[in-house]
Amino acid sequence: MDNLHVKYKACVEACLRAYAATEYCAASCLKESSLEAMRNCIQLNMEAASVSKTTADLLAMQSPFVFTLLSLCAEVCESCAAECEKHSHDHCQETATLCKHCAEECRQLLA
Repeated sequence: MDNLHVKYKACVEACLRAYAATEYCAASCLKESSLEAMRNCIQLNMEAASVSKTTADLLAMQSPFVFTLLSLCAEVCESCAAECEKHSHDHCQETATLCKHCAEECRQLLA
């Protein structure tokens, strides 16, 4: 395993965990009785899922374009985490934690 792959590995894994969590959270939010109250959470989960999956893909490809995405991924995941923290559902709380971790890993690669 080359050094670049090792350097990216933690971020790829964090992005993929955030991707899975945000997909699950959005689907779970759709099943909540207070759907209107979950609207922003669902939207941010869908956005975070999209950007975290794409970021993981470009990191795995060792694309030079990934550095443009890392900042966006961190920002979207932080916004998603902040929204999810407003809701007491287990899926929202878990997603908040995983999105924060993803944002931290993205920011570390940018440092």
